[in-house]
Amino acid sequence: MNLKDFTIGLVTGVAAAVIVKEMSNRVAPYANPDHILTNIKDEFKKQAPIDGSWIYMKTENFSNGFTETPVYRGGISRTMNGEIENYEFAADARSGAIVDIKQV
Repeated sequence: MNLKDFTIGLVTGVAAAVIVKEMSNRVAPYANPDHILTNIKDEFKKQAPIDGSWIYMKTENFSNGFTETPVYRGGISRTMNGEIENYEFAADARSGAIVDIKQV
């Protein structure tokens, strides 16, 4: 195998990987909401046991005043020091990062 064949193969492989990644983002641009909820629950479990959780499977737009981001809305309830605490959150639909959380 000479250098020319190797270079052609390498460029073809990289181009194919880029095309497949772009197509998969177009087909399913958002992260799985169940995985996002699992990650959020894991973070809450570090402080106290969780009593319940939920996540709404459809995205909605969240605005922070500057930009709009597609988010999943959800909630967590837990018992802390004998009292039930309820939280509602908005998690970025692409990365899963929490963009808003409040205790209700």
